[in-house]
Amino acid sequence: MYYAILTEDVENSLALRQKARPAHLARLQTLADEGRLLVAGPHPALDTEDPGEAGFTGSLVIAEFDSLEDATAWADADPYVDAGVYSRVVVKPYKRVLP
Repeated sequence: MYYAILTEDVENSLALRQKARPAHLARLQTLADEGRLLVAGPHPALDTEDPGEAGFTGSLVIAEFDSLEDATAWADADPYVDAGVYSRVVVKPYKRVLP
């Protein structure tokens, strides 16, 4: 089943994100290589693809896991969690309807 991992960043998280980004992206690439990643990306702090120094306010990952517990464990082990990027992480079952 798919699970949505919704996160909110701490204030001024850009420097923290940049430091942990390679490890964060490597984990997402593993999900993609396994065919389990539906979509992943950050929420820009400004209404533009490149928010510059304004950075990001959170992220969304939708990926396939065996259970809610597995999805939560994966989310809890994210390098952004260890780096203090996220102030909040929510994991919910997700039902893909379209496309």
